[in-house]
Amino acid sequence: MTGRAGGSGRLLAISDLHIGYAENRALVEKMAPGTDDDWLIVAGDVAETVTDIRWALKTLAGRFGKVLWVPGNHELWTHPRDTVTLRGVARYEYLVELCRDLGVTTPEDPYPVWDGPGGPVAVAPLFLLYDYSFLPAGCATKEEGLAYAHRTGVVCTDEHLLHPDPYPSREAWCRARVAATERRLAALPADLPTVLVNHYPLHRHPMDVLWYPEFALWCGTRLTDDWHRRFRVAAMVYGHLHIPRSTRHEGVRFEEVSLGYPREWGKRPQPPGGPRTILPIEDGTGDR
Repeated sequence: MTGRAGGSGRLLAISDLHIGYAENRALVEKMAPGTDDDWLIVAGDVAETVTDIRWALKTLAGRFGKVLWVPGNHELWTHPRDTVTLRGVARYEYLVELCRDLGVTTPEDPYPVWDGPGGPVAVAPLFLLYDYSFLPAGCATKEEGLAYAHRTGVVCTDEHLLHPDPYPSREAWCRARVAATERRLAALPADLPTVLVNHYPLHRHPMDVLWYPEFALWCGTRLTDDWHRRFRVAAMVYGHLHIPRSTRHEGVRFEEVSLGYPREWGKRPQPPGGPRTILPIEDGTGDR
């Protein structure tokens, strides 16, 4: 572990910035901390191209006391618009080095400790992917789940653009990431709470409100079902679903912190605010 925060700052989080949209890029251009002690978690899906990812993270890293990033599926796409054509692990490692050049903490770095209000907690950026184990109702295998998704027309673009090289499959890559991450979390001090950050939720319950339940196939893994209990989790921060809300599961806070697409947030009664405060806990945090 490394890096300890103090002062009167806040631990903030946002995800799914999707700055390829001009409206979202404008929001990032205006995003600023409340104090120099604020940390910002960016929980994936910044953009699809390395140029846009670099711009957003560089902009935010120049303003916040510390920025922590985890990859979403969009960063891992080998997109035809991107001049960087790396695939799979090589693309992920390229993005990790980009972040390190900017001073941004990644899942490959020591977990920093937030010692500000609400701390101390270890803030653990995770990269776990998914393994198709969040199956639609009535499906018993990945193959049945994918066949059902194809019949309904709800198929994630990952199937075409997110490559697992050199792993034989996305689920094999997921299993390797879960095993390595589990060892790191188990090595943390037994009396230190955690904030776990992953692009996907660590438990299936947030998928209960999906309009298209079959999309859950691309939203996580059953291998992490008990992590919110095992690792002393003060809050689990995620995005991906574009359904920003706070819930509690078995007494643990799950915070979906996505911005989402303009067509989504533009319909809401309130304009998008800034990042969500994870610590200190604000009044009213809970199911909604």
